[in-house]
Amino acid sequence: MAIARRQSGEAYDDDADFEDAGANDIAASLPASLTIEVSLPSTVHAAPEEELAVAIVEVPVNPGLVEISQPSTTSIDVVAVATSSVPVVAPQPVVIPELPGHEDRAYSRRDRLRGEVSNGPESAGMLTADRLIERRRRNRNAPEGGWNAFIYAATLHRVNRGDSPKVRARKELIARIDKKFEGGARFVPVLTRKGGVGKTTVTALMGMALADAREDRIIAVDANPDRGTLSERVNKQTRSTVRDIVTLAPTITSFNDFSTMVSRDETRLDILASDTDPLLSEAFDENDYNVVADLAARFYSLVLTDCGTGIVHSVMRATLQRADSVVIVSGGSVDEARLASETLTWLEANGYGDLVKNAVVALNTATQGTNLVKLEEIEAHFKSRVREIVRIPYDPQLAAGSVIDYKALKPLTRSSARELAALVMDGLPVRQGA
Repeated sequence: MAIARRQSGEAYDDDADFEDAGANDIAASLPASLTIEVSLPSTVHAAPEEELAVAIVEVPVNPGLVEISQPSTTSIDVVAVATSSVPVVAPQPVVIPELPGHEDRAYSRRDRLRGEVSNGPESAGMLTADRLIERRRRNRNAPEGGWNAFIYAATLHRVNRGDSPKVRARKELIARIDKKFEGGARFVPVLTRKGGVGKTTVTALMGMALADAREDRIIAVDANPDRGTLSERVNKQTRSTVRDIVTLAPTITSFNDFSTMVSRDETRLDILASDTDPLLSEAFDENDYNVVADLAARFYSLVLTDCGTGIVHSVMRATLQRADSVVIVSGGSVDEARLASETLTWLEANGYGDLVKNAVVALNTATQGTNLVKLEEIEAHFKSRVREIVRIPYDPQLAAGSVIDYKALKPLTRSSARELAALVMDGLPVRQGA
């Protein structure tokens, strides 16, 4: 069917042409811009329970709702909420109880062994082993010496009678030898005016007794300018002498440096040898001794000096100026005893009277003529001039004039050496300069 419509002088031949014409008419009638509004339902977000549990406000924050707007300022009103006032209580001062007075200190530890409570606070000194440990449960050292040791072993350690009297006496001597000092080193020269009386042997013997009982360092210096033999009393471990110490003094900065120049025996006694070259022996003078003594005082607690027979030598003057005590060696003959006494007289005449009063005489009974004289009379003479006197008995090992094995000496010889060392320690001041 043909539909005819006249518009703009044109006719439509069929339906297709008519549809095209209608679409064009609709497009022509639409405006230039077209806006279409579509209303969509708003997104609803349900907050989970865990978010509600930690929400700060009653209405939880919806993370799905994000508003984008222009920057703006928001005013927040802060309202101060008045709370009920709580009265402030001032802190009470801390009351510290006073320490027990003199009347409370009158109680001894034994007064409180039964658990009695003190009227005041006790000091830490009240917590003693006597109070806290039952007597039957204390551990005691095994006894030493013959019968007591046998009873201790036979009763399966049930009966402990303690050490024997001889052992107790030995331990008391060792305790005296192990005297503690404050300050610098102590110097003890061993001297006499006559040679051949055992001065070098006594020096080595006393040094070994000291080193065997003490924990600190002991050294014996051979200051004999006439080629001393002190280093021959121990097994030599070095060929260095006092001359090497003087020459290398600026480079000796530690004990390791010094110890490479001395020989040490089994008791830990260090021995510094004298010059062995007779052409250089006289060169060791007062200044050289002071260099050696200053270095020895840096690394040792006790310095023994084996002096020569030349009592007027300059080395003797430097030795006596440093001495805290002296040991005078005397033989058992008339001549040897007289020369030892003259040594004391020379010291008194030259301003060393205090050293004479504090001196100890070692009476060597191994010299010739000992069996022909009254040793008691010699001892009585020296006791009137010096503080103490000790007999050094004959021992084959000492008489040989060679290396001394301290452990192999006779018990009486070791006991005499310890007694000599203890007497010398008794006369040394605890504090330097006291």
